[in-house]
Amino acid sequence: MTATYTFDVFASVDGYGSYRPPGDWGGYWGKQGPEFVQHRDRLYSDEARMVFGGTTFREFVEMFAASQEWPDIEDSWVGRMRRMPATVVSSSVDPQADWVEATMARGDAVDVVTRLKEESDVPLRSHGSLSLNSALLAAGLVDVVQLTVFPVITRSDR
Repeated sequence: MTATYTFDVFASVDGYGSYRPPGDWGGYWGKQGPEFVQHRDRLYSDEARMVFGGTTFREFVEMFAASQEWPDIEDSWVGRMRRMPATVVSSSVDPQADWVEATMARGDAVDVVTRLKEESDVPLRSHGSLSLNSALLAAGLVDVVQLTVFPVITRSDR
């Protein structure tokens, strides 16, 4: 049986997945609330293997390291995601000690995820990793797109 692959992504109304300085992304663009967190808790309540590209994984590790300065950054669903085993498709990222189980997979993302879908006993899930998931969408490997659109317009003149 083939594991289901879900591509989970946040975006603003104008299509940005994130916003970097000089602007302020603000986590959930300041639009999170209890219903949103409960919804995310449900999405991350089942066992899964996370799949990340190198850039997103690095950014998550940096964000989690900085979370001591922002105690509200680690919602319960984020904590669960962080404890899930992860495969990082990258030729330049080293394993991180603060991720419970991170396996580095070098090589073509399509080949790596094709193998994971065939071998995994649990569903696969990716949060972010736009370049990785664009390639997987083009290859027909994404089964579900979980798109969360926040009601904001992000400055486009970065």
